Amino acid sequence: MPEVIFPGPEGRLEGRYHPQKDRDAPIALMLHPHPQFGGTMNNKVVYNLHYAFHRMGFTVLRFNFRGVGRSQGEYDQGVGELSDAASALDYLQSMNQNSKHCWVAGFSFGAWIGMQLLMRRPEITGFISVSPPANMYDFSFLAPCPSSGLLINGTADRVAPPSDTAALAAKLQEQKGITVSHEEIEGAGHFFEGAHMEPMIETVTDYVKRRLTETTR
Repeated sequence: MPEVIFPGPEGRLEGRYHPQKDRDAPIALMLHPHPQFGGTMNNKVVYNLHYAFHRMGFTVLRFNFRGVGRSQGEYDQGVGELSDAASALDYLQSMNQNSKHCWVAGFSFGAWIGMQLLMRRPEITGFISVSPPANMYDFSFLAPCPSSGLLINGTADRVAPPSDTAALAAKLQEQKGITVSHEEIEGAGHFFEGAHMEPMIETVTDYVKRRLTETTR
């Protein structure tokens, strides 16, 4: 998979870019978990999401936030990381100007950044939020949430309690004009270790495939 370096707000950002042969392929951006707790673009959840989207025909980019791997800069409490994500989306769009669909998938801290990116970028048509840390971060900026998507978490998540994710999903499901789905993987922890990764990826794949056949947002 081609390694790419592209400009970010604080210098270069390091990524992995996986294009399709089809020039009109949909695009997807992957966002990794917390940089200060070992989160990188090679995190297993992010890696598996990346390949799942590519198998579905998406051109995919995952990248390291500032200060991670070979990306320049240093951790910035989520503010700078949101700017990094916007730069990554700019780069992805510049390489794929014919794309009709644009998706964002984030895991944990990356889910929080991804939801904020939705608010800034109306062209995003779908989102996947894996293990969103609704107990640690304020998601109230999603008023209203601009596009439909999927929240997915494990029932045994000790990092981000399932009850908080369910409450966030219920709040988003009250909004009109979009449809937010919520799925739980029985027995899975925050990182979907062991046998829990496959059902999580299958659930995401089924959801995205269904959405691609629908015409509504």
